[in-house]
Amino acid sequence: MIKNMVGIDVGLNNLLVTSYKEKIDNPRYLRKSEEKLSRIQRKHSRKKLKSKNRSRSRLKVARIHERIANQRLDLFHKLSNKLVNNFQFIAFENLNIKGMVKNKYLAKSISDVSWKRFLQMLVYKAEEAGRWAVGVNPKNTSQICSNCSKIVSKTLAVRIHKCPECGMMIDRDINAARNILRLALSTVGTTGINACGVERLLSTMKQEALRLQV
Repeated sequence: MIKNMVGIDVGLNNLLVTSYKEKIDNPRYLRKSEEKLSRIQRKHSRKKLKSKNRSRSRLKVARIHERIANQRLDLFHKLSNKLVNNFQFIAFENLNIKGMVKNKYLAKSISDVSWKRFLQMLVYKAEEAGRWAVGVNPKNTSQICSNCSKIVSKTLAVRIHKCPECGMMIDRDINAARNILRLALSTVGTTGINACGVERLLSTMKQEALRLQV
């Protein structure tokens, strides 16, 4: 029987938040390198076309992007390994990332956090380890009360979930992570649930639930 389960909610303020209240900060690697990157790119634009100096400055820009990519990759490997090693069942949202990056105000931040790459890594490592990584529809995962299932509408600016029905007060991302886990378990077939939504016994599962829908 599967006993170790977790729901994860990815975001921009925190890279991810789990149903066990663990929060992983968003390192914002691109944002932190923007000033240096902009300075080098400005110098690069002033270099004479096809000159050796322009070629050297282009390499400097490429090295910064490579370092950022390597930093992300290292973090994603560590996080995905931790999740797969600690949990047999991992639930996450099937986000429409392609559609989300069309928002000009969020595009850079979404690209910087690189959810898609992380979730792909998590899924293939879960498959290799014989674990379950299940993606669910993200609709209303932040709005539903994880304790009583009442819809509690809130904007992105509201960071605390306060339920007028049952009185539950909790971080909105933790609330979402618990809803994500509950939804994943109901998708593949479950029995038993506790108030936190993190200690169910799983009776049936479907192999196709492992597939990441992008």
